Amino acid sequence: MFGNQAATKHSRRSLIAGSAALAGAAAITFGIGLQPATASTDTDSAGHAAVTRTAALAEPGLGSSNLIQSEDFFQQGLSAAGATVELAGTQGLSACSGEETMRVLTKGKAAGYADVAWTFDTAGSLLNESVADLSSDKSAASYEKQLNDLVRSCQHEPAGHWHYGPGHALTLAGGQAHWYPSVNGDGVVSGGVAVIRSGQRIGIVELVGAPSNDPGYMKGIAAIAINRLAF
Repeated sequence: MFGNQAATKHSRRSLIAGSAALAGAAAITFGIGLQPATASTDTDSAGHAAVTRTAALAEPGLGSSNLIQSEDFFQQGLSAAGATVELAGTQGLSACSGEETMRVLTKGKAAGYADVAWTFDTAGSLLNESVADLSSDKSAASYEKQLNDLVRSCQHEPAGHWHYGPGHALTLAGGQAHWYPSVNGDGVVSGGVAVIRSGQRIGIVELVGAPSNDPGYMKGIAAIAINRLAF
């Protein structure tokens, strides 16, 4: 999150947890996946509703198809339980200075926004993603720098505070990213954050509670997010 000094590390956890219940008329909750073709309900062997699928959010340009999809998590050792998607840019990035949404960061000037808050069947694991489509590569690069600066401002914290670890650059055919492991107050790596860009599109991906304490776990998440953003 980006913003005022009044926010503390506790706001990071509360915002991420709360984002699984995003409010607003634009929000749609999916049991699994982001792009089912029609509205339908699957049932289990006992006839109970297991997964509810609703028509995907779709707009010209940036949309839910540019966000991480449920099938992307299998190779990362996560099993998606549900997602809340919107196109308003109300998700943000966790930083030690406070909270600010993607819409506020870009001053509402992006041509489009898309957000998702994923929950998993692993307790304590959550993923937030927020992307925006800017007017030019130059504009996107400027906001990309601001996002990376906000993350880096949270790399040096007092003992016992969560913080981000060293940044790592990643370049793929579809775009680029800087990813950072997240370190909790006990010094244990658990998830991380990635700032991604594909042309004039930028994004933030933040994972809490990764199934592995490998600092490089976020590299795989970042790669998936870049490929989806470039889609």
